[in-house]
Amino acid sequence: MAEVLALVEARLRTALGEPDARAAVTFLGTDRIEVLRFRDKDAGGDLVRYATLGMSAQPMTDPTAALADPVKGPRAELLLSVRAGRADTDQVLRPLAVLAASPQVEGVVVAPGASLDLGDPLWPGAPFTSVLVAEPGGLVEDLELDAPLDPVRFLPLLPMTPNEAAWKRVHGAQALEERWLTSGTDLRDPGRRPVGLD
Repeated sequence: MAEVLALVEARLRTALGEPDARAAVTFLGTDRIEVLRFRDKDAGGDLVRYATLGMSAQPMTDPTAALADPVKGPRAELLLSVRAGRADTDQVLRPLAVLAASPQVEGVVVAPGASLDLGDPLWPGAPFTSVLVAEPGGLVEDLELDAPLDPVRFLPLLPMTPNEAAWKRVHGAQALEERWLTSGTDLRDPGRRPVGLD
């Protein structure tokens, strides 16, 4: 589905500008996943955005389905925004590719409200080992594809500490997002402290 990925990359460039770096990761038995890095010029270069490219080449399949539909099914790419220069966040490229390959490797459907757990820090020294998948549409609009293909959704990822991830499992994604909001949490700060969960 090279044509789908060409359209996806064009949409990313339209929304985020030209990438200033890209890396490719291939896992055994999966398609190649690229991660593109964009500097947000509107934020004075203070924000770095990472976007996967390759996850949307195949539709995600419900793990309970008897047969995988090669055409129909949700498609997505992942987006991560962090403040530049505060941590070695470029080391997030491989973990992001691992998350983007999870539909092919583990047969999961990545959707808003889901938690994706790496079990290891997102980058060296990061207090985050998992991410919350947020609602799409704010940064990069959905990409409509010709029928019968589903549109490609660009899903923002919000890093979670282990305690936040455990709290989210009990109380739900919306409750955690409300905690972040009421606490004024800067979710783009790569060194932020966990939100109070008392």
